[in-house]
Amino acid sequence: MVIKEANLDIIATRRSQYPTDGRVEFLLVGRSNVGKSSFINAILSRKNLAYTSSRPGKTQTLNFYGVNGQFYLIDVPGYGYAATDKKTQAKFGMMIEEYLAKRDVLKRVFLLIDFRHKPSEDDLLMYNYLKYYNLPVTVVATKADKVTGGKKQKNLKVILDTLDLVVGDDLVVFSSVTKLGVKEVLKKIEDLVEMETI
Repeated sequence: MVIKEANLDIIATRRSQYPTDGRVEFLLVGRSNVGKSSFINAILSRKNLAYTSSRPGKTQTLNFYGVNGQFYLIDVPGYGYAATDKKTQAKFGMMIEEYLAKRDVLKRVFLLIDFRHKPSEDDLLMYNYLKYYNLPVTVVATKADKVTGGKKQKNLKVILDTLDLVVGDDLVVFSSVTKLGVKEVLKKIEDLVEMETI
């Protein structure tokens, strides 16, 4: 897949603001500091389309990135950021739940976790939450460039053992620095977009 066009088309906080053009959608979820913005920029071959910040918790809305006039990548508020007060966390939770509950055009969720560490309790809760909605999930293990060769297989086993992926879900080892996994993620998106246009 060649990315010819990518823009932040819609910023939403409630269902009435979502796109209504019927394009397929792919949701990105993960901890606040897991590298979602870097993932978006790497996937879409853009340097600063998604704003990367050294301050976790920057994203506070549902951000719909329109790509090639075919589909949307959606970035949502990160979870697990201790400095976010409980009222705000609850608001984010309701925002995401409202989206997940009745979004037929959502085709797959990319759950980003840090390849360097065992999945957190929040990561596991999010995975199980997505399974509650019967959503297909690709786990993206980010920051793989920071893991040395000897630790890669060990870390991979820890992640797979912790999350215990159901049949049909998969994992991609990813680095926004080396672009490892970018082609694999784009191929998944391309295949699902093509299935919808047949």
